[in-house]
Amino acid sequence: MAWYIFPLNNLLCMLLGISFTVWFTLLLVFIIVPAIFGVSFGIRRLYMKTLLKIFEWATLRMERGAKERNHPLYKPYSNGIIAKEPTSLEEEIQEVRRSASPRELGSGGAAEFDVSDIFCFCRRGVESIVDDEVTKRFSAEELESWNLLTRSSCHFQHLSLRLTVLWGLGVLIRYGFLLPLRVTLAFTGVGLLVALTTMVGLLPSGRLKNTLSEKIHLMCYRICTRALTAIITYHDSENKPKNGGICVANHTSPIDVIILASDGCYAMVGQVHGGLMGIIQRAMVKACPHIWFERSEVKDRHLVAKRLSDHVEDRTKLPILIFPEGTCINNTSVMMFKKGSFEIGSTVYPVAIKYDPRFGDAFWNSSKFGMVAYLLRMMSSWAIVCSVWYLPPMQREDGEDAVQFANRVKAAIARKGGLVDLLWDGGLKRGKVKDVFKEEQQKLYSKTLVGNHEDRGRS
Repeated sequence: MAWYIFPLNNLLCMLLGISFTVWFTLLLVFIIVPAIFGVSFGIRRLYMKTLLKIFEWATLRMERGAKERNHPLYKPYSNGIIAKEPTSLEEEIQEVRRSASPRELGSGGAAEFDVSDIFCFCRRGVESIVDDEVTKRFSAEELESWNLLTRSSCHFQHLSLRLTVLWGLGVLIRYGFLLPLRVTLAFTGVGLLVALTTMVGLLPSGRLKNTLSEKIHLMCYRICTRALTAIITYHDSENKPKNGGICVANHTSPIDVIILASDGCYAMVGQVHGGLMGIIQRAMVKACPHIWFERSEVKDRHLVAKRLSDHVEDRTKLPILIFPEGTCINNTSVMMFKKGSFEIGSTVYPVAIKYDPRFGDAFWNSSKFGMVAYLLRMMSSWAIVCSVWYLPPMQREDGEDAVQFANRVKAAIARKGGLVDLLWDGGLKRGKVKDVFKEEQQKLYSKTLVGNHEDRGRS
């Protein structure tokens, strides 16, 4: 009986070898080689257009089914839950007092404290809880249509057999074909980055080493973008960051680095890590002067500023890539920029990044998902589609401090990317509101009372 087991094993090994050869050949011809030379066959663009047509059909089918069942679909509000006109604290207090005691308001105005003022602050507090413009920036952006990525949402219930079959087919494609392909590409890109940068690091410093390092970084990052099926549109490339400058961008995900670095080389700034990330960091710094800080050095602002300043003063070194928000935001807004990178006095190159949430949620909620779980979510989505705008370089003006400069750059990024410009600190994602914010509201109320009292005294 054992006489035919040996030929069967040989046949199985031969089939596995042929499958691996075909698989690797397809990767090499259609993905890796085009990534090396920075060309595209247009397959990803065609794939994106096909998905859009499928999403459109599925949405229309859902709306029709919901209409037939008299069950309207949930439509998220894009401009907030509470509709209200922007008013000042003084105007709100006067409105509340007018409703509470119109006779007293007419005779004395809002000169002193009144018990009815409490209702104004209570209303503001309830509105902030219901429509918190900070907390909702750290959750996934809601979609108005179904992108076939989940069936767990209560907003998208079972409506027809065809939609269910389409969703099941999408699961097979994403997990049976796309996920293995993308994992293979990710390991290929990271492995090549570590191996080639280590080899280049053995070369003496000079033009040859810098050129090879830039080519290797671009090639490996482009392979990594293929691992996410990233479809990126770059605008205004004439404003791309140059050596001796600082590139600042809004921050949505760790893949922001890959998105930007696949179109140009940057010097990265970050904390030293262990494990696989530490191996990558040590290999990269051998080929290119990246800036890695030890955990004890991160809190030393003067040391950080000194190393950044020394880097940008050397015109032969790559521009520094920094995300001044300090944390990931869900790509609907831009939150407060830390002033550290704007105190150096170098030219700042703003970049706006906007992701299309219909194909996959690029936002990394680090308090909910670990890095591995997040990357698996990215690789099992349909694609990562985004637009990148290079804004004209900006410099600090006379009489402008670092905070004002940071706010001006942030406003330009928000305006270009179609994002909401918020003054809140992204650190509120994990920390409590600082006392200084509470004191500002107290001072504002005090000024309202004192100001009205002075006006009344003059009259």
